[in-house]
Amino acid sequence: MAEHWSMSASMLIQFPKRRTGNFIMARFDNFADLAEHYASLTSADAFAGAFTSEIAASQLSIHDEPTADDLPDADAARAVAAHVTGEIFNLFADTRLAPVAPRIAWGIVNSFHKVAQQLSRQEDDAARELGELARIMDPSEIHAVKVEETQRLCQSLHEAVAAICAMRDHAAEIYRVECGQPWSATTGSRTGRTLTASQIDARDFLAARAVEKREAHAPTGPVVVLSGGQDWTEHKALWDRLDAIKARIPAMTLVTTAQHKGADAIGAAWAAARGVPLVAFRLNRQLGNRAAFERNRSIQRLLPVEAVICEGSGVQINLAQNLRAAGVPLTIFKHADFAIRDQAHA
Repeated sequence: MAEHWSMSASMLIQFPKRRTGNFIMARFDNFADLAEHYASLTSADAFAGAFTSEIAASQLSIHDEPTADDLPDADAARAVAAHVTGEIFNLFADTRLAPVAPRIAWGIVNSFHKVAQQLSRQEDDAARELGELARIMDPSEIHAVKVEETQRLCQSLHEAVAAICAMRDHAAEIYRVECGQPWSATTGSRTGRTLTASQIDARDFLAARAVEKREAHAPTGPVVVLSGGQDWTEHKALWDRLDAIKARIPAMTLVTTAQHKGADAIGAAWAAARGVPLVAFRLNRQLGNRAAFERNRSIQRLLPVEAVICEGSGVQINLAQNLRAAGVPLTIFKHADFAIRDQAHA
């Protein structure tokens, strides 16, 4: 299959390399323009949906009384998430503490993530109890009240997780714009969530919740694979190619080999900016030297519809060979191609 690569005629506009050595895909003259830009990258509809109450009363603990209080205002929550994350960069800019700003901002985003994880575990416990209650054939009023209370607790936690995840995702977008690379958690998965109708039968609620959780952790959209070396820096060609693929496959899911630098990090930044689901396949270190190649086989078993491989190590060569043998359309980017282009422009 012929190897090919694409470049658009438009010039890349880069954000100045301040505070970090990483790139940002735009240039801004002031923080007001930057704020407007990263606000536009976050879906206002999704944020508003996460802060829309679908249940008449909420109860986040069995020890609390149900409350009919409203959720926080969506716009205010969005502004707070942006402010607490972004202002640390503003405070430390052009000072000797500037290199510390990304670490503190990472922790701020992680605090939202940790709380979302805690609430999610509580929701899982409530869901298991609700499932057990739903299987019991007890017509008594006491049992009916217990089912109703447990469902309210489960749905309230579900609602709370969606709201906190929305704030986390917006704070993570601020981090990405400031640092030029996506925020990633050290433990646990990061998944976005939106609310479904809440006033439903307990069994239907559990079924819908199970489908939502499966989709969040294992998206069902067509899989597009991206992998490359950690020294890969030609981000414009990569963004252009991924944009072209997304134009043909709007519901795509991007799968990477989970490296924090180079092609995978560029792809993760693209996915965050474009709102594309991202699945990062990390190495199973227990497999030793076989880990990278076992990961390649796992990626191949996802039956990808297309792949983009940037020159790297033998791992990328092996992945490209496996995918080509499986008949997957490939785009291969090589360092030499861009060296020739740069010489021509010199």
